[in-house]
Amino acid sequence: MNDAEVWQTEEKPSFKSNRQAFRFIGGNLVSFFGDQIYLIALPLMVLALTGSPLSMGIVAAVERVPVLLQPLAGVLADRLDRKRILLFCDFFRFLLLGSIGVLFFYEMITIYYLYAAAFVIGVLGQLYQTSQFASIPKLVRKQDLDLVNAWNTGMFHTAVFLAPGLGGWIVAIYNPGVGMILNSFSFFIGFLVVWSLRLESEQKQGEKRSFTQDMSEGFRFVIHQKPLLYTNIAMFFSVFGTTLFLTMLIVHLKAEIGFSGVSIGWLLSAGGLGAIGGAMLSPVLRSRVAYRTLLFGCGAFGGLSIFLFSFYQSFIALALLNAVGTICASISSPCIVTLRQKLTPEHLLGRVQATSRFMTWALMPVGALVAGIIGEYISTSMTIAIGGSVSTIASFIYLHPSLKKIDGEG
Repeated sequence: MNDAEVWQTEEKPSFKSNRQAFRFIGGNLVSFFGDQIYLIALPLMVLALTGSPLSMGIVAAVERVPVLLQPLAGVLADRLDRKRILLFCDFFRFLLLGSIGVLFFYEMITIYYLYAAAFVIGVLGQLYQTSQFASIPKLVRKQDLDLVNAWNTGMFHTAVFLAPGLGGWIVAIYNPGVGMILNSFSFFIGFLVVWSLRLESEQKQGEKRSFTQDMSEGFRFVIHQKPLLYTNIAMFFSVFGTTLFLTMLIVHLKAEIGFSGVSIGWLLSAGGLGAIGGAMLSPVLRSRVAYRTLLFGCGAFGGLSIFLFSFYQSFIALALLNAVGTICASISSPCIVTLRQKLTPEHLLGRVQATSRFMTWALMPVGALVAGIIGEYISTSMTIAIGGSVSTIASFIYLHPSLKKIDGEG
């Protein structure tokens, strides 16, 4: 029996002694750092090439179109070796993002190359995220899922705190292409970390099934699990609202308010600081507050913070509102992830996550394009205000009675 088989058959260690889990979280931290630099560098590249909010909306929409492929990604994550999928996605994102950075640095890139690259990056990202979600229960005990998801979210917001300031400084002093190259190396480090993990999938035996049968099984499970169904419906609308906000965020701060790249970086970092605490607070709140109450509160306050963001122009006010939104997201996100993992059998994890992402993210491409149109022809402030309103209203769906049953209420 090899090391991987021993790991899968032996009882997993407690979280504090689980080196696999900490390597996994550490690798994600590096990737999250790269992602935050990407979120600043890409819009600045688009503005440098076109000067158009609509072009940014198109790039964001193209990157999110692969959300519609989530059901297929879920089947692949459940059928194929998840570790190999993660390695494949990390390595090719390393190559692609590196090429974008080099071409932009030498002024050899066009907006059409960014459109194509954004689509491929979106495909790889969807496949990676689904496979990673389904791999987490292989690394930790079921009772540690709340904790590992909270830690993972905390690492994400640590990157949100630290990386944008660094990224804004890099793109301001050097070039957005340099920031993109640094992002590409974060994926190479992620590749090495995944390589070191014992994530080999079990060999699946049994009758041959079509992709359609496998995909429909994931949809049926989610539809019959009402807590999953109604959290997905709530997120369907709230994600549309936050997509309007996030698509125009950098453009709004740069073009309408006039912040420099450095100021934008520090503003985003300020939001990440509070969100680190929010992520660490999430498992503590979960032990005292019902899912239903926690998700509704975070959704309502997070949506309201986006709505108010459209009315202010001072750095301090915008930083505080951004912090409120990221705190709410960092508390609710681990809860939703853990909810899916706890209610789903192992052999369906990939498909249930993919089905949920498909249901909740289906409007992301539309939202990104709508954000670009409203930002181009009306204003980025109006785009953000509409996004905040939609997200706030969507939070009331979390009050559905089915979420009471998760905590044994009512």
